[in-house]
Amino acid sequence: MRLVLAGVSLTALMTGAGLAQSYVGDVAIDPEGVRLGAQHYSPFVDQSFPNRVFWGDTHLHTSYSTDAGMVGNALGPDEAFRFARGEKVRASLGDYAQLVRPLDFLVVADHAENLGLAPMISESNPQLLANSWGRQVHDLVKAGDPLSAYVLWGESMMVNTDPLDDDDLTRTFYNRIVDTAEYYNEPGVFTALNGFEWTSVTNANNLHRVVMFRDGADKVADIVPFSNYDSSDPEDLWDWMEAYEARTGGKVMAFPHNGNLSNGLMFDDARANGEPLDAAYAERRMRWEPLYEVTQIKGDGEAHPMLSPNDEFAGYGTWDRGNFGTELKTPEMLPREYARDALARGLKYEEEIGVNPFKFGMIGSTDSHTSLATAREDNYFGKASMAEPSAIEDRISENLIQPDFLGDEITVKHYETIASGLAAAWARENTREAIWDAFKRKEVYATTGPRMTVRVFAGWDFEPEEVHRPDFAAEGYARGVPMGADLFDGPEGSAPSFMVRALRDPDGANLDRIQIVKGWVDANGEPQTKVFDAAWAGDRAPNADGILPPVGNTVSGADYTNTIGSAALGAHWVDPEFDPTHRVYYYVRVLEIPTPTWLAYDEAFYGNLELPEDAVMVHQERAYTSPIWYAPGR
Repeated sequence: MRLVLAGVSLTALMTGAGLAQSYVGDVAIDPEGVRLGAQHYSPFVDQSFPNRVFWGDTHLHTSYSTDAGMVGNALGPDEAFRFARGEKVRASLGDYAQLVRPLDFLVVADHAENLGLAPMISESNPQLLANSWGRQVHDLVKAGDPLSAYVLWGESMMVNTDPLDDDDLTRTFYNRIVDTAEYYNEPGVFTALNGFEWTSVTNANNLHRVVMFRDGADKVADIVPFSNYDSSDPEDLWDWMEAYEARTGGKVMAFPHNGNLSNGLMFDDARANGEPLDAAYAERRMRWEPLYEVTQIKGDGEAHPMLSPNDEFAGYGTWDRGNFGTELKTPEMLPREYARDALARGLKYEEEIGVNPFKFGMIGSTDSHTSLATAREDNYFGKASMAEPSAIEDRISENLIQPDFLGDEITVKHYETIASGLAAAWARENTREAIWDAFKRKEVYATTGPRMTVRVFAGWDFEPEEVHRPDFAAEGYARGVPMGADLFDGPEGSAPSFMVRALRDPDGANLDRIQIVKGWVDANGEPQTKVFDAAWAGDRAPNADGILPPVGNTVSGADYTNTIGSAALGAHWVDPEFDPTHRVYYYVRVLEIPTPTWLAYDEAFYGNLELPEDAVMVHQERAYTSPIWYAPGR
């Protein structure tokens, strides 16, 4: 008999091949479920490892975000939660919208900066009207000039001065979001997580973070969300989070997003105060920011073609012209913006300072400002309400980033947005605690929208046929580690072996291939990355250069068929170039077969859209798992 603790055998723990992560809750002993010498007819009685994948959006804005509510979004947190739970909702411009299947969890992450300004104006809030600036923007909106009111607010944001400076007013409207989350939170059915977005914009460079709590109203009610008016330095946000935990006994984390708009600052070699990175900084960053939102509406942040020239699938939905409109992109900024290279640079930092500052897992979310978490190509309601489907002209031509002094060089228009993405969490139950804990231990992954099921384990002795075992996951946890974990040293002369399973979205496209992305620090101390095809659909074979032929393409306008690809793929892969003296990370990328983009669906629905020549009509959607890390001597 083998005693199992949270799916990890005692033998594995003692030999150093078991689950090892930074979160204390990773290995939990249930005294009622572990009885020495007991045998149960049901093989699942003592099973406690994560056995379900849950889907959600951790980055959704409602009318309570000023850059949503002041530009057309009329839907508040109530509609956002109802929509995520599967209800039909009327969008701000009048169309009805509904998900193909409900989500399992949602974070309403409204911007902390003047949170609730639009509803304050709508209801003529007395506290707002008592403020001279508040009265001014209120009167402009009521007079039918919301654009001028929005410009006034933008001017305050640019100079980083809070025009209201009223914590009681902010607290009142944040509590409304908390109350709505409490109402719709239904443990086991739907999880409404509390959160907000801290919107740091240093010289128009995106350093935004979504803040997500494990806690309910008993702890988060009456807080004043930390805003860019308080500080633009992420380390000050971490101070605020630390103070929250000390004061309430609660739990909180944050995740950055859109490094592609940070112009090299998201994964920079210096802190915001200009000091170099050190071990203390790295430890704090990974404590408070264990994850990175790698894909969303404003571009995908996994890889860039210039950084990964041998990766034919790099550059999905790339936004790389500049920051939020004041500075153009230069090539040297790119390595400090994209996840793949940041993860590799983190390994180098670990060698130099002893701690990896970029040891993050990966999730996706929408960053939609419509209150509607729509990540499917055929159900995309746009970045903002002004670009919902019925506003078809603005939907194609609306400028998202275009200061007059830079013009078309940095313009990003709405047709360049992507209908991305979603966060997937491996857990045993759909509760705030279980979902948050999955995020904390990084047993999560990102997709660009489809709900494909992906699971990966790394160990030292997995055999090819074990990928097909019905107890695949049980063996994976017992003899290896899942996504987000550390792999201990193996037997001398061995190389890590991986078991991967991927299952298509039941309402989506077949799968093209499973890939392993590897990053390491070479003998010269330089970070390197490489992509390996681990499994693929059909009878294709790599050519002499190791390149796998395309899976094919059945797309015709807004139609495609699943006559190519596979509904499920399994991979057993052993690193053929493993050097046990090098620090390494591995993550899985799964690609779908080619499918139409939301632009193709719009063209089919509306017709004669006169789309720009560079409009993307066909793409291959994908999933990215959190990495597994190896370091010698661990």
